[in-house]
Formats: sequence, C-alpha cells, structure tokens
Amino acid sequence: MTESRRPARQAQGPGDKRNGSRNNKPKQAKRPDPTAGLDQPRLAALDVLRAVRERDAYANLVLPGLLRDRKLDSRDAALATELAYGAARAQGLLDAVIVHASGRPIEEIDGNLLDVLRLGSYQLLRTRVAPHAAVATSVDLARAESGQGRAGFVNAVLRRVSERTQDEWVELLAPKDPIGHLAFEHAHPVWIAQVFADSLGAAAGELEDVLIADDARPAVHLVARPGEISAEELALVTGGEIGPYSPYAVHLDGGDPGQLDAVRQGLAGVQDEGSQLVARALTLAPLDGDDGGRWLDLCAGPGGKAALLGALAGIDGGRLDAVEPVAHRAELIRKTTRELPVDVHVADGRESGLEPGYDRILVDAPCTGLGALRRRPEARWRRQPSDVAPLVKLQRELLAAAIELVRPGGVVLYSTCSPHLSETLAVVADAVRRHGVVELDTKELVPGVPDVGDGNSVQLWPHRHGTDAMFMAALRKPLA
Repeated sequence: MTESRRPARQAQGPGDKRNGSRNNKPKQAKRPDPTAGLDQPRLAALDVLRAVRERDAYANLVLPGLLRDRKLDSRDAALATELAYGAARAQGLLDAVIVHASGRPIEEIDGNLLDVLRLGSYQLLRTRVAPHAAVATSVDLARAESGQGRAGFVNAVLRRVSERTQDEWVELLAPKDPIGHLAFEHAHPVWIAQVFADSLGAAAGELEDVLIADDARPAVHLVARPGEISAEELALVTGGEIGPYSPYAVHLDGGDPGQLDAVRQGLAGVQDEGSQLVARALTLAPLDGDDGGRWLDLCAGPGGKAALLGALAGIDGGRLDAVEPVAHRAELIRKTTRELPVDVHVADGRESGLEPGYDRILVDAPCTGLGALRRRPEARWRRQPSDVAPLVKLQRELLAAAIELVRPGGVVLYSTCSPHLSETLAVVADAVRRHGVVELDTKELVPGVPDVGDGNSVQLWPHRHGTDAMFMAALRKPLA
C-alpha cells in the first residue's frame, strides 16, 4: 500500500494564529434533548394542552401549525389531533376523576403535571388506547420534564383512574339530577346543558343527542365560491360529499383543508354549512321595492360570510360593505374577499359612519359561541354565565344600528352562533318592540331544511342538521 504524500499536520500550539485562542476553550458537551425518544403525537397533544392552559390559546389555532412544524405523518397527526381536542373537550369530566383519584384539589396539582394527567386520563377513559400504553407514555412525559419523583405521582394517579371505566366514574361522580348527570357524562358545564334544554323547549328530550353531537369531532365543511366553482365540482376535486342543505356546501371527513388546491386558489373556503345558510337567507329575504345591490355585513370578521355575500352580490352587479372594528381582523377580511366587490371598513358597527339606505344587512353578532363548541374544544370551560349580559347589550346595540342603516322596505338578518334564548329570541323581541320592525317567516329562507323550530325564527342544531347551532331571524323595516 502506497503511503500518502500529503505532509503530516503539525501540532498547533497555544499561539497558533490559524485557529486563534478559541482552541483553548474546552468544547461544551451538547445538552441532551429531554424530549428525545418520547412519543411524538402525545408530546404534540401535550404542548397544545399546555398552550391552552398557560396562554389561553385556542387549540384549533395552535395544533395545525405545530403539526406542520414537527412534520408528523398523517397517522401521528390524526392521533395528536384526537388526543389534544378530545382532552380539551372533556376537561371537566377528566378533572373530576383526577381529583378523586389523586385525593387533591385541582388547584394543588402542578399545571404541567395536570396537563399530563388530563392527557393520560383521556386515553384511559375515552379511547381504545391500551391502558399500559396510556400510563407508560404519560409517565415518560412527566419524567422527561419533572423528574422521577413526580413521574411516580402520575403513575399512581393514572393507575387509580384505570381501575374504573368512564361509565363507572360517571356513576360514581355525576350529579343525580337529570341535566347535571347528562352534562357530566358528556363533558359540558351544567349551565350550558341547561341553556340547550331551555332552547329546545318542548323537545328538551333531545338534550342528550345535542350533547353527544356537540362532543363529537365535526366534519370539515367547505363553501364553493359562487361564480368560481360549483359544489359538484368542488366535491369532485376534493373527494368530499355535497352538503344536504346549502347549495355551496361540501363535507370532508377530515384532513387539513388549507392544503387543498381549491382553497389555496381562492375557489373555496372553510365554512360551516349553517353559516352558509345564514348568508344565503339574507339574499333570499323578500324586500319591499327593488334590490339596488347595496348590502352590508355589519360584524364581518373574520370574513367567511362576507366572502360568500360578496360573491353573490357580484353576480348581479352589487357591492358589499364589511365592517370590522379590529384592524388586523379587517385585514383578514380583505385577504378573504380579495377580487370580490367588497369594501372593508375599520369601524365599530354601532357607530360605523356609513350612509344609511342599505337594501340588505347582516348582523352576525358577537356572542357566547355556545353553538360552535364542537369546533373550539376548550371554549365550553372558558365561557361563564356572566359573559351573557354584556354580549346581549352589544347585540341589541348592533341590531339597533343596523335598523337605522337599512332603508324602509329593506331587511336586516340577525344571527348568532348560540342558541341561548337571551341572545336569540329575546334580542329579536326587543328589536320588534323598540323599533317597529316586522319579523318575517325566516323558515322560508332556508328551503329544504327541516325541524328548525317553532315561530318565525330558525334554530339549527348539530344533532339535527350536522351544523353549528346557528340562530337567525329576518326583520323588515316598514315603508312608513
């Protein structure tokens, strides 16, 4: 074997200028990553729960970006999604079980350990994950962050949790009154279950069906942009199914809709079918006099209904004004409605400064959001009964402003993503009494949709219609 002719490298002394004095510093050992080797889907779910607890983040906003950053494959992403959203939805039930199993109030359990316990308890009680896997992976997560001692606490608590099924825990811990029992079993605060029962009225026997539907993972609803693509074409290119009620709706089983070409190209958007029906109802409402094509969305953020209304207005040469008081949300509306006949105004809808005389106005008012809890997993545990009164005051003021802005013979459509009677029927009754508007039969504006309630208004439900629990009522301003 021939020797190399390359000269041997000389040893460098402390003063060697080629590398400088940096060679004198000892190399620091690379600190080990405490998360290396951990179950990555569960770690992702844990990080979502932590963001929700520590920063009041929204799980449905945190998780998609996290999944993309960590490059989880579809199977792992699906598991992370189920665990994060499921544990966030079931928090009240899980906490009651954890308190009993640990013998400690929730407030006395370290927040980071509580996240792990919620994640592990959810797997034990509400999934088919093998108990040993749920406990072992949870212990690993606790050990990586908090050490062996606290991991032992997690192990002990979860083993006690695993001694009973969910049904057995419900039997042990649930309140005995019917509504309280159903609320506990299906992971809802009692006051929200009572709101649903009150809104159902004579159909209150459907409460359990509402809670079950509200606790399930919702399908993804797409809206086909009128004038650009039909629902039939959208279903074909996405592999989805045409929705049963809205002529623009397509349903998908799951996945990230933001990755669909039709969505990225602006041909379609993500929008619950119930919200599509609200926007369409405004366009179908009968006016006294001609429609001059001057429409207004008074509470337009984040822009989904404004985009659908803008597309529909543009077909007949009309324009839509869209009002949003927060500048960054107004910018979202501009992006969502780009290339549509939509003018965005940064203003308070109660004092918009716009010229009256609109033919059609949508007031999709800020509300408690109790009708969309299935899409915002943690929201049910954040909302409080004390939130209702200030929102009702705002709703009444926005509706009064819309009535001032609509022309005689024009229509205001009031809607909320909440079935709370104080936010729905009470607000409408107040407007009729104070402002002399005439309530139309709104059921005629959602043709083909069954079981929308009694009276003139419309109440959609997830267990009946597969939509969010949207409320709507159409009000016409008299000519004289």
